[in-house]
Amino acid sequence: MKWILPNMCTAANLFFGMLSILATFEGNFFYASVFILLALIADGMDGRVARALNAASELGKEMDSLCDLGSFGIAPAFLAYAFCLHNFGTLGKAAAIIFALCGMWRLARFNVNTNVVHGFFMGLAIPAGGCIIATTTLLFLAMGIKPEEFGLVYPITTIIVAYLMVSHVHYPDFKGDGEKIFLVAKIFAAAMFAGIIYLTKDFPVQGVLTAIFSTYAVFGIINSLLKLMTRDEL
Repeated sequence: MKWILPNMCTAANLFFGMLSILATFEGNFFYASVFILLALIADGMDGRVARALNAASELGKEMDSLCDLGSFGIAPAFLAYAFCLHNFGTLGKAAAIIFALCGMWRLARFNVNTNVVHGFFMGLAIPAGGCIIATTTLLFLAMGIKPEEFGLVYPITTIIVAYLMVSHVHYPDFKGDGEKIFLVAKIFAAAMFAGIIYLTKDFPVQGVLTAIFSTYAVFGIINSLLKLMTRDEL
């Protein structure tokens, strides 16, 4: 019965994902965003608990992917649409749908390549993509920013994040072996992180959370470009 505990953590992931969707439906974008972050914590716990108890199973793996799609694909897409994308008509609808579809594609590809790709993530992991939506929403709410006032920036950025999930950009998993991490990429990431922290210094929690996920997304792009420029094979 030791499989129950890790599967409960996995179920908690979708539990929070559903709470996020319901909070968005009720117009509470703050809690909708927080629930996505709580889903991330639950998602991070299930694998660790399963390994600690030696209770990994195929059922757990399937549950994990299904819950991830709900919590980090559908819930953030719905949040983004209700928070801002609805202002852009068909483009807004398309951006939300593209985000959810790319999340599904990312998960399916990850499952197929799990025994092939090692040492890095191919494409931005869907939890990171979903949390970019959640953390930026928290930041915009705290700063009183209405992103629709910046024109097409929000829907285009949403589509870019969606694309990154299904791209072949290599994101290091920071487990030691695998993807080479270039010093220039580290410096750029540190500068970007510091810049976001400085610009959001009046809202430190939201600023740090946004900086973590946004910097990681850009870091993978820079590091992969540097790898191409050095003629290493991606």
